[in-house]
Amino acid sequence: MDVGELLSFKPLSTPKRYQPGDLDEEEEDYDKHKKMKKIHKMKASELERLEREKKEKQEEEARVKKEEEQDMIQKLVESSEPKENDILDETTLKRMLLLFEKRALRNQEMRIKFPESPDKFMESELELHEAVQELHAIATVPDLYPLMVQLNAIPSLLELLSHENTDISVAVVDLLQELTDVDILNESTEGAEALVEALLNQQVISLLLHNLQRMDENVKEEADGVHNTLAIIENLVELKPHLVSEIGKQGLLQWLLKRLKSKLPAEQNKLYATEILSILLQNNVENKTLLGELGGIDILLQQLAQYKRHDPATAEECEIMENLFDALCCSLMISTNKELFLKGEGLQLMNLMLREKKLSRNGSLKVVNYALIGPDGKDNCNKFVDILGLRTIFPLFMKTPKKNRKKMLTAEEHEEHVISIIASMLRNCRGTQRSRLLSKFSENDHEKVDRLLELHFKYMEKVDSIDAELERKNEEKEMDEDEIYLKRLDGGLFTLQLVDYIMLEICAGSPPSVKQRVTLILNQRGASLKTIRHIMREYAGNLGDDGDAEWKELEQQHILQLVDKF
Repeated sequence: MDVGELLSFKPLSTPKRYQPGDLDEEEEDYDKHKKMKKIHKMKASELERLEREKKEKQEEEARVKKEEEQDMIQKLVESSEPKENDILDETTLKRMLLLFEKRALRNQEMRIKFPESPDKFMESELELHEAVQELHAIATVPDLYPLMVQLNAIPSLLELLSHENTDISVAVVDLLQELTDVDILNESTEGAEALVEALLNQQVISLLLHNLQRMDENVKEEADGVHNTLAIIENLVELKPHLVSEIGKQGLLQWLLKRLKSKLPAEQNKLYATEILSILLQNNVENKTLLGELGGIDILLQQLAQYKRHDPATAEECEIMENLFDALCCSLMISTNKELFLKGEGLQLMNLMLREKKLSRNGSLKVVNYALIGPDGKDNCNKFVDILGLRTIFPLFMKTPKKNRKKMLTAEEHEEHVISIIASMLRNCRGTQRSRLLSKFSENDHEKVDRLLELHFKYMEKVDSIDAELERKNEEKEMDEDEIYLKRLDGGLFTLQLVDYIMLEICAGSPPSVKQRVTLILNQRGASLKTIRHIMREYAGNLGDDGDAEWKELEQQHILQLVDKF
């Protein structure tokens, strides 16, 4: 830059602040627009905030109002429900049942309206469940049962047994179990009669069994439902024993057998199933026959086979085993089941159990007795000899176990079963089997004859003692002849009769040395042959109805012939 340029240089002056009047018209309009835009933006934001606050306030007011309405409804419902300290009378019962009916109808409507939306009908379901629970109060006043029946509550309750939600059906089962509790029903004969008749008229057994089929015992609540269902059936049978046949036919027997085979965790239910099975089979020929037709004999044998060499692990399992043995004994009272037992190799299994010193030995002894007894036990008697059953039964005859584990059989019961088995074989066996049986009494210097006489004197003392006691009681109060005879049988006469029957049989069929041994011991103990003859004549005159009339007559003649020979 030269000197001239330096001298002519002038710096730019700082611009002044513009006054409104200094701007031209265009610039002023732009600034005003910008300012208005900003103001509008602020106003819009403020309006939006005010609108939001207003909406939130309205929502809060609506929520509070809804809560107040719900509280009011709840208070109204509670006012219509009986309080804990309220006395349950007819008015309270009617109100309670009306509430239950309303909730059941409401739930049904909601389920129909929203079948695919459980969240829509869940609230009504919870209310229905609660209403069912409240009905438990009725069980405390069985006198009101007739009114409950009159108000048609039973059909409504039973309808819920098929409810899609098993929690509802389980709740109803729990309620029915409490309502039908025998102790409660005994408090009111009229109430019991009304309730049971109403239940039976509405096919309660069929509905319960249908509901039973869908229960999953892996779920605790449903396992409880199964237990309560069986309890209801037991209660009904106790009140109406004639229902046993109908219940068996309707499918319970089949379900029980299926349940026995199932390996489920609810052992308590398996125990209850075996108890109900025993109840159904007691004194009911139809159910015993049906059990055989359903393959029940094989199922019972399969379930018992596990106890052949192993004792039950728990107290419940021990009871299950005892009940299974009892059920098998009951079923063997008809000839068709004895045949099935023989074909199913039941005798072989029982014989193995008798050889093992396990808890199952007591039950198997009873089963063998039932399988061999009577004229229809002939094939089983011969089979028992063929499978070397004599080697098993005579050691038990010679020595009664002193310590019978768990007291499942007393010494007297043990002796009765063993003696009955031997008597049945002597009655039914023929040919080589009979020869093998009789030869046992000549073995080892007639030791089995000595044991037989020992048992004779033991039970003779028991019978003399019971006779003296009955004579004293008869002086105070005259007793019926049949009643006296039954008490004498229970007191030891039955076992004594079997012992003396065996004595007559072996004296008539064995070598002379056997009778000589019997006579010698009787003379040594100062006993009379007349006493034995009297006992056997009494036995012949009171033979039971086991078998037909022809068999009974032949057996009486046979016993009297043995008495004459003796």
